[in-house]
Amino acid sequence: MGLNLPKKILEAQTEALKPKNLSAEDVGGTLRKDLPKEKLEPRADGTLCLNNRSWVPCFGDLRTLIMYDSHKSKYSIHPGSDKMYQDLKQLYWWPNIKANIATYVSKCLTCSKVKAKHQKPSGLLVQPEIPEWKWEKITMDFITKLPKT
Repeated sequence: MGLNLPKKILEAQTEALKPKNLSAEDVGGTLRKDLPKEKLEPRADGTLCLNNRSWVPCFGDLRTLIMYDSHKSKYSIHPGSDKMYQDLKQLYWWPNIKANIATYVSKCLTCSKVKAKHQKPSGLLVQPEIPEWKWEKITMDFITKLPKT
């Protein structure tokens, strides 16, 4: 994720908490019910947090940016929704984060193509016989049709 993400989050929080934007941000009263302003704690950089997780408002489309960066990261390429949620929930908070992540991952074309249910079933594993003497038998596994890297 970009180094200026905390700055973008702070800007989005500032805009989202303005009276004219608060009603759009407070969809279904989530800020009033789920996130009373008293529970938001400022960090040293000024961003507001809930339980040491940055609150990401709707304003500025940062949620999509965070999910995009996390899903396409070179460190965890296309994690499933559960893994992605476990990673993001440690750093960020917004209402319905788990549902948003599940929806985002379900729309990923790459993930839907390589899902386990779309793969051919593997053959049965056969345990080779244990030889009596060293080097009596040599076995080898062949893997074909691997993508070029």
